[in-house]
Amino acid sequence: MTTKSTGLNARVSRSFAFTMLVALYSCGSGTTGPGGTVQGIAPPAPGDLGVLFIGNSLTYWNDMPQLLGELLESADIGPVHIRSVAFPDFGLQDHWVEGTARRAIALGAWDVVVLQQGPSATEGRPSLLEYSERFAGDIRAIGAVPALYMVWPASTRPFDFDGVSDSYSTAAELVEGLLFPGGEAWRFAWARDENAPLYGPDGFHPTVAGSYLVALVMYQQLADRDPRDLPSDRFVSDGIDAALGEILLIAAAEANERFQRVLAESN
Repeated sequence: MTTKSTGLNARVSRSFAFTMLVALYSCGSGTTGPGGTVQGIAPPAPGDLGVLFIGNSLTYWNDMPQLLGELLESADIGPVHIRSVAFPDFGLQDHWVEGTARRAIALGAWDVVVLQQGPSATEGRPSLLEYSERFAGDIRAIGAVPALYMVWPASTRPFDFDGVSDSYSTAAELVEGLLFPGGEAWRFAWARDENAPLYGPDGFHPTVAGSYLVALVMYQQLADRDPRDLPSDRFVSDGIDAALGEILLIAAAEANERFQRVLAESN
């Protein structure tokens, strides 16, 4: 596979693997909390970096797209336009049938469209693969790049981590897209501190620290910035002390070093 820069750090033709991340940050995630209510979705303005999320509560919990937007804004790469279509308990097949996500993609002007469903280690794997391919067709048709956001299994099923990772890695390969290895970043964090508080009280949805870790993974790939260069105390206002903050920054970088996909120039 022919390689190119691992970050979206230069404006390139939409016929290439991806386009650059320069533009306006107007992060109005399509959802703002556990209710998953969809707000209005507007396409990016010409020249903006447009990121569209399609997922469920593992996307909108703690308004993770908003956290990503704040990180990208702090990188001073230019304005960013982030939106999401996310409903509780939705898989990609549900989104395909319901239709809002496809209509949002068809607005055009997106640079990256991020796909997410449940862990998909076993029963959900065929659906993840099939509908990632279907959505990738729509995404490529508007000149955008598909990306897979790898999640994690419930805390009661740690044995599913390898299966989740394989399912999302396979889907990313299948659509020749980006891979955001969120669940793997969680494992790297636990390798440094087995008590790192990433699961929320229900043992499935993330704490704010868990959501920030996912956002840091995406931030590195989209902004082409090493998260380890961020101050470890930048999350203190969200209840994350500097020691845990340092673990999150390192774990995000380690996950990307191990699992990030380098896209082909011909995508």
